[in-house]
Amino acid sequence: MKMKVLVVCLMLFTMNAVSARNSTLYLPISDVLDSTYSQGKLDGSVRFYFADQPTPRVLTRMNDDFSNRKTNAFGKTDIEACKWAMLSALVAMQESAKARGANAVIEVTSYYKKKVYADRTKYECHAGALLAGVALKGTYAKVDGT
Repeated sequence: MKMKVLVVCLMLFTMNAVSARNSTLYLPISDVLDSTYSQGKLDGSVRFYFADQPTPRVLTRMNDDFSNRKTNAFGKTDIEACKWAMLSALVAMQESAKARGANAVIEVTSYYKKKVYADRTKYECHAGALLAGVALKGTYAKVDGT
């Protein structure tokens, strides 16, 4: 009986130590927007403009919104898990934009634990042994020409 308790305690301790890992990665947005990776999940009906990236003329600014997506990282590299979480966050924003009648999400930034990381080319992801997560913040808009 004591041996079983010891084994369970060791397993719990090990799982806790492993799941505590929280690596911060800054990865290229272009890898996720690439159609070979997104495989049609981003349908092109909504355009994304990151950080201070120039946009077409904004016809209507709508409300800000957040997308916080996590994915199972078990058995995946940090990069694979982060790309999947980023794609999931963008798809969620795309669907919300369409529901609001927007054709763009502008000023998109990473927003992990409410800390802004604004970059035109990279997003912030946090990866652990079991989960990876991406949080985005952006403004829905109708822009000219898309």
